[in-house]
Amino acid sequence: MDRERLQNETRCDQGFHMRLSDFTAIADACRESGEGFAAFQRADRVLGLHWPAEVVEQWLYDHSDKGPFLRDYGDVDLLQIRWDLEALRAVDIAAMPTGPSDHEVIDEVAANPEHWISVRSSGAHIGVAQMWELHGTWKRWPVLIDRSLLAPPDAGLQVVEGWTRVGILKGRLNQDAFVAERHLAWVGRPGA
Repeated sequence: MDRERLQNETRCDQGFHMRLSDFTAIADACRESGEGFAAFQRADRVLGLHWPAEVVEQWLYDHSDKGPFLRDYGDVDLLQIRWDLEALRAVDIAAMPTGPSDHEVIDEVAANPEHWISVRSSGAHIGVAQMWELHGTWKRWPVLIDRSLLAPPDAGLQVVEGWTRVGILKGRLNQDAFVAERHLAWVGRPGA
């Protein structure tokens, strides 16, 4: 067993917690240095989580310095989350809430899904329109969390990252447009 993993397990046994704010300085330094996500994902603290790279990028790297995100998820003990890729029903995903700071975003996107698809046409978003047209789903899997991990805990799943994707899904369902019955998503549940 490597030394970092042993240290993390010992910290867990001693009541050590890891929070979103523990990654703010690392993400900021990686962005400022120009090394970006590649350097961030190699940081010891990030490696110690043993999380999928897509979840690390979408949640920790992209949002660890965002005030609303810190308010919504700052109390979550990241060491207690186990990530799995799950195929979920479209109607269930479309009904999921998001954090209180962004609760209106999904419905705003759902009001005009074609617009949001059309503005995602360059860079990392190349292929978004084709995925919806050909497969009825998103190009990149969103990040969801079991609400029992939140403070206060609740039942069901919540959209952590991917509000636009889920809004497009919801809007397309409302318009009776082509949507796959199931969609892949990263789901964080208790039990790391």
